[in-house]
Amino acid sequence: QVQLVESGGGLVQPGGSLRLSCTTSGSRFSIYTMGWYRQAPGKQRGLVARITSGGSTNYADSVRGRFTISRDNAKNTLYLRMNSLKPEDTAVYYCWRAYRNDSYWGQGTQVTVSS
Repeated sequence: QVQLVESGGGLVQPGGSLRLSCTTSGSRFSIYTMGWYRQAPGKQRGLVARITSGGSTNYADSVRGRFTISRDNAKNTLYLRMNSLKPEDTAVYYCWRAYRNDSYWGQGTQVTVSS
């Protein structure tokens, strides 16, 4: 029933920018905590950024100052603007939605940063 669909991944050169989007099902998008996580080959999935229903945000140290998480509640959409991309940002990026004890993940979108 619940669907989270990421888009916007792709290949980008170091120093470039990319914007990821995540559109989710449901009629109460505004109440959810939303986030972006990423997983590189051979590494654990880790937090990239998170945004609460109230709009407060937090970021992984590795992306703070370069990435911006935002949401458009009218569009049921979560965004991640990624600037100054580095090769170490290469990973599958996953959209995450949570409310109380409910938690859901998208299928992920590949981001590759390479020259």
